[in-house]
Amino acid sequence: MTPTDSLSRMKVADADRPAFSLGIEEEYMVLDPKTFDLRSHIDAELLSKGQMLLHEHVKPEMIGSMLEIGTGVCKDVTQARDEITKIRSIVAHLSKQNGLLLGAASTHPFAHWKDQEIFPDERYRIIVEDMQVLARSLLIFGMHIHIGIENREIQIQIMNEMRYFLPHILALTTNSPFWTGTNTGLKSYRSKVFERFPRTNFPDYFNSWGEYQSYIDLLVRTGCIDNAKKIWWDVRPHPNFPTLEIRICDLPMRVDETIAIAALCQAIVVKLYSLYSKNLSFRLYHRALLMENKWRAVRYGLDGKLIDFGKQREMPTRTLIGELLDFVDDVVDDLGSRNDIEYIRTIMENGTGADRQLKVFAETGSTQAVAEYIHKETCVGLIEDVTPFLSDLKRPSADSIEEKATSLT
Repeated sequence: MTPTDSLSRMKVADADRPAFSLGIEEEYMVLDPKTFDLRSHIDAELLSKGQMLLHEHVKPEMIGSMLEIGTGVCKDVTQARDEITKIRSIVAHLSKQNGLLLGAASTHPFAHWKDQEIFPDERYRIIVEDMQVLARSLLIFGMHIHIGIENREIQIQIMNEMRYFLPHILALTTNSPFWTGTNTGLKSYRSKVFERFPRTNFPDYFNSWGEYQSYIDLLVRTGCIDNAKKIWWDVRPHPNFPTLEIRICDLPMRVDETIAIAALCQAIVVKLYSLYSKNLSFRLYHRALLMENKWRAVRYGLDGKLIDFGKQREMPTRTLIGELLDFVDDVVDDLGSRNDIEYIRTIMENGTGADRQLKVFAETGSTQAVAEYIHKETCVGLIEDVTPFLSDLKRPSADSIEEKATSLT
């Protein structure tokens, strides 16, 4: 019996269709307007003003030069675009009011982690005490995409199959070629920095939710973790919310890129569920094989080759992403996301954030110019006058506030 033929799968094959709702989290860098170096917001009013206006949609992260934002639960990609545009626009507006700028990329081109201030909070003190230099050097910025799947058994089965497509998604989002002023030669250096943490990278597959829960219970019982939020895989069942959380992405610069990636992730999940509901499945591969493709995405982004494990040969990454777009094509119209997913082709034509950063560096020889470019790209498509939208965002629930307050990444 294969993992996808398990009894748990058979029992839930006819379960009610998941909501497939969307939620997006983005982690922004806070920049000095003159030097474009990272600058701490701790002594500014940026955070307090942001929380007054956006409530749980904005929170500090462990590094004082980082802000995390998150949408609410969005019923479709149109609502997700609306929310992420409004929130990013408001935070950019408040940053300027406080003599700061906003940037969206997964590493800063020249800032050093040793120079960063830790946000004064007990939970971050504990993390640094536990992880030591691994936590102190975690100067990376990511994007997380949540897809609503209420049934935990279905979550696990979709997670198993979703792993195959994670390198494709990473290749499309690569946006961290620099580290402390050095061209690393990698398109996603953020991925390698985060791999230093325990319980990261790809999960193995699990036959059922019960098997996954037994794994979590064992780690808690043996003192490895105190809760499931310490599982930092590239895709995971969210411990508190009924979502599958895709965490492999670098943070794109433009809103259009963020929404295209979110729409693609949603479409992949819906396509896999469509197969699942017909008692069909996408072939499962072991973690060891899938990690080969992740490395290729980290190193080369769109310009390399991924392995087509079905054909057992290398294929250009752009070709395989084109095949992925064909794979999900029959679900995107029902999702109302065709225009957003078409932007994936624009990314493949124009290059990812990493490609564009490297082009600016090749033209200028200046990492400061790269940081300035990141800021300008971050503001493309934002709303200049945010006043009409300040009352539109939802007030937080107590659970949402607690969730935001206790998350690390």
